[in-house]
Amino acid sequence: MLISVVITVRNEEKHIGDLLDSLLVQEPPFEVLIVDSSSEDRTCEIVREYMKNHNNIRLLEHGGTRGESRNLGVKHAKGEYVAFTDGDCITNPFWLSELRKGLKEAQIVAGKTIQIGYHAFEKLERVELMYKGMDVTYPTANIAYEKRLFEKIGGFDPWFVTAEDIDLNLRAVDIGAKIIYNPRAIIYHRARESFYKFFKQAFWNGYGRKQLTLKHGKLWQNYKPTEMLKASINFWYLARLAFAFLGYIACKFFGKPRKV
Repeated sequence: MLISVVITVRNEEKHIGDLLDSLLVQEPPFEVLIVDSSSEDRTCEIVREYMKNHNNIRLLEHGGTRGESRNLGVKHAKGEYVAFTDGDCITNPFWLSELRKGLKEAQIVAGKTIQIGYHAFEKLERVELMYKGMDVTYPTANIAYEKRLFEKIGGFDPWFVTAEDIDLNLRAVDIGAKIIYNPRAIIYHRARESFYKFFKQAFWNGYGRKQLTLKHGKLWQNYKPTEMLKASINFWYLARLAFAFLGYIACKFFGKPRKV
């Protein structure tokens, strides 16, 4: 089972080497497609150095949204299955092996993403959105799709600034696809390294959640308020919520209309 790992990056020279090193020890066969979005640092140079010794690594360069870049990566993928992760992640040595186990049972497999970095940011969980009995908020930092299904639903919607992964999962579930969760398919994801980046991420996450409602209608009934209240509510939880709300409002009043 050839798996094509698609990764979008921009200015990841600090992290791309760690990610590639962690991918090179995965169970074969696999290929790695790095899609660079106009990096201004040494990201592409580092990838090209790896390419000299590893013919299963390829570099594509394309500006635009993350959805556009990932779609381009899938278009060039040779595998029957595509796995997604991010440039600031590190893969567990058994990541692809565990994804393969799940792909024998379902067309979509999500793994466990462990946040590493500043401990206050590490403990914050994502806000789940349940749709037709399934969690559609599994991020593209750690998920694999059957390529045929990905193409059938049209890939990522490039209109999204963020939440393009939730939209993709939602559309897949809508046509009857099943998402299964394998907690042994582990990705280590670096939490934001500064307060500014943390608040910026929260803002755009809120923006993306509003984009979801603009495309799919009201989704509030699909959230689980009781589960949200069970989370550890602290200063950082409330701060993230506040900036996400600002992003939600910004999209509502100033967001770019979606072309139908």
